[in-house]
Amino acid sequence: MSRRDIYYWKCDRPAAFHGTQTRGEANTKIESQLRESMQRELGAQAVELSPGAGQGNHLTWNAEVDGQAMFVRVENGPEKDDHLAIESAVLDRVREIGVITPKVFGCDATQSRVPFAWQALERIAAPDLNHWFKLGSLDASGIAFAIGQAVAKWQTITLEGFGTLEWSARHESQVTLEAHRSLCRPLLGSRSSYADYFHLRLDEHLAFLVSSGFLTREQRAEIAAEMASHQALLDLPQGCLVHKDLALWNILGTREQIAAFIDFDDVISGDPMDDLSLLACFHDAGFLERAFAGYASIRPLPTAHLRRFWLHLLRNMIVKAVIRVGAGYFERSDGFFLIPRGASGGTLREFTYARLRAALTGLRNGSGIETL
Repeated sequence: MSRRDIYYWKCDRPAAFHGTQTRGEANTKIESQLRESMQRELGAQAVELSPGAGQGNHLTWNAEVDGQAMFVRVENGPEKDDHLAIESAVLDRVREIGVITPKVFGCDATQSRVPFAWQALERIAAPDLNHWFKLGSLDASGIAFAIGQAVAKWQTITLEGFGTLEWSARHESQVTLEAHRSLCRPLLGSRSSYADYFHLRLDEHLAFLVSSGFLTREQRAEIAAEMASHQALLDLPQGCLVHKDLALWNILGTREQIAAFIDFDDVISGDPMDDLSLLACFHDAGFLERAFAGYASIRPLPTAHLRRFWLHLLRNMIVKAVIRVGAGYFERSDGFFLIPRGASGGTLREFTYARLRAALTGLRNGSGIETL
């Protein structure tokens, strides 16, 4: 299944918000099928599975495969999506240019033998950085600088087309582990222009926020008008690799050092300022200033980078608001990964609205990031 008509999978997939609700233990039938599939595909004698940690869209397991520790992700949505194979190719390619990602031991996204896609990754013995951030013990300055450097490095990967990635036509059916390792180059963006991708589902997203009471009709019109006045910023000659879900819970490590970047499942070919704007969906001006500095230590910031930053922050905050409203995040407690210790879902709602308004104002005025 192609994701070419998807802006962001979590809210735009046909089974919208699948995997975002609180779930119990993984289905025992899936576990049995997974064990058999891994034994067959990996040529393993013994596969032992136990429940894995994870707060994303996928079901997860820890695995011991002939003594090798692995982390396994399963996509079991009704769409029969094969994107885990594309992500596996991206993980390899990002690691090749010097950014640490988990090694991929196996991936079967064909869904020809089992009714789900799975991916077996190197299990890294470190929590995600949001763990340390919520405890108040993260070296935020040093980590933000290192994140900016990593973003600059993976943006050296350029791609044909824009938006969500897919296999080129002659390779689209080859989604096994062996295929993805030899077919990294034929990955390309699924849209012909970046503006085409940027506007995907935008009207639907805004309409949903109005119908849910998060935005008024007047606010929707204000946002649409401001975006339209900066349409020229979307005229990109070529896209670069964009993680598209860059956040501390998708980075593993200690309080002071990054061990690996994970979850490139939403990767696109897009604008250089998109990933930095995603950091601004969660963090303050000080964090962003250090991330910008890290980026600039590797490569120059692009032309009109501030306006592009605000434009993408506005687009990303619209998506974040859709997910948070649609998946009921504003009703969660501080045990939820997005909510700081001692805060509430109501606090998250206020922050979401305030950050969206800050993006709109920043875009209008061409503000510096110190206004965050």
